[in-house]
Amino acid sequence: MNLRGRNKVSAEFSMSSMTDIVFLLLVFFLLTSPAITPEALDLILPKAKGKTTNVQNLSVSITNKKQFYVNETRVSEQKLESILNSKLSNRENPTIILRAAEGVPIEKAVKVMDIANRNKYKIVLAVKPE
Repeated sequence: MNLRGRNKVSAEFSMSSMTDIVFLLLVFFLLTSPAITPEALDLILPKAKGKTTNVQNLSVSITNKKQFYVNETRVSEQKLESILNSKLSNRENPTIILRAAEGVPIEKAVKVMDIANRNKYKIVLAVKPE
């Protein structure tokens, strides 16, 4: 007489649902990561403590070679103010993120700050967190 039950518990584990979840998370992070990174050049920024919560309207970058970029477009130093005025003219509470590379002469950064002050733009100096 055979008294063993016919229902046996399987000790196997199906990984297919786990791989689906991991794949969906991977796709999610790949799609959202470019939205987190601001449009900017690859600069080595000075270090400082603190954090800002301002919304970025426009990014002005100054490279070690004293070249000015508005977002990712290279502009001349003489046309910088007119380009900033044209891009920020219809925005409410315009904000400029100033990204000056480490070692850039202070006069170049002050020039952008002066333009922002004359036109009543908010300006935030971007730094690398410590």
